[in-house]
Amino acid sequence: MSRVVVTGRVPEAAIEKLRTEHEVDAWQGPESIGREELLRRVAGADAVVSLLTERIDSELLDAAGPQLRVVANVAVGYDNIDVPACTERGIVATNTPGVLTDATADIAFGLILLATRRLGEGERLIRSGRPWKWGMFFLLGTSLSGKTLGIVGMGGIGQATARRAKAFGMDIVYQSRSELDPRIAEELGARRVDLDELLTVSDVVSLHCPYGPATHHLIGAGQLAAMKDSAYLINTARGPIVDEAALASALREAQIAGAGLDVFENEPRVHPGLLELENVVLVPHLGSATVETRTAMAMLAADNTLAVLSDERPPAPVN
Repeated sequence: MSRVVVTGRVPEAAIEKLRTEHEVDAWQGPESIGREELLRRVAGADAVVSLLTERIDSELLDAAGPQLRVVANVAVGYDNIDVPACTERGIVATNTPGVLTDATADIAFGLILLATRRLGEGERLIRSGRPWKWGMFFLLGTSLSGKTLGIVGMGGIGQATARRAKAFGMDIVYQSRSELDPRIAEELGARRVDLDELLTVSDVVSLHCPYGPATHHLIGAGQLAAMKDSAYLINTARGPIVDEAALASALREAQIAGAGLDVFENEPRVHPGLLELENVVLVPHLGSATVETRTAMAMLAADNTLAVLSDERPPAPVN
């Protein structure tokens, strides 16, 4: 029987699945586990089931010891894991793709609607108790039909967001490392362009690319200046893809019309310049936050763990 350390609270069904075959040490505290406690707990572990809030680096891998076989991240992104360090030690790293596709696309499109129709502003106005009345020019937003959505990163979530946009009558352009299957491109009416063209032609730019050195501050002052002054930026990928200071400046100076963010550069801290603005919607990393999706993520992480510990190929390896 192997020892599995779970670094944070996950749905109980996943814990029970792991316990059918292995000893499980699961953190149950209301707050994220502290670093020193995490390093202490992983000592002697054969498997670590990690949340994106935990940094899985050489220090932690060394603290776990040479018997560690798998790090199963309960997330589709794995920028919190030093994958080369895992590979060097013969440790399998895994993630949870696919199961959160629709939930994240829903949040992306929800942010598009919130930003373009100024729903956040309207909700805050009502709650503030300030007087208001209907008028022809009161909180005017913009419609989506006939507008262009530019998707940066046309993987599963990007494609799911494109399908939602098509239902609203939007045209689709995308930038991605690889070209879409021709059948999917035809279904979506999607045209592949480079990033520069995407930024200049899109009415809404939605980010769905993975985070890494190549995409750090992919959207900065220059890219924001290239966008239409009537355009909106949406980020449900990873916070550091966007230079938040540059975004705050662009929004304040009306270089772009608005933005919607579910992720932040120094999460959970949000750039103070964004907090002062009405033309940005800010939500606390809710992309996968449905009961069904979080349960599916945890169950897939459990499946990844059990497979490696049984000397089988896991469903979702990343190295």
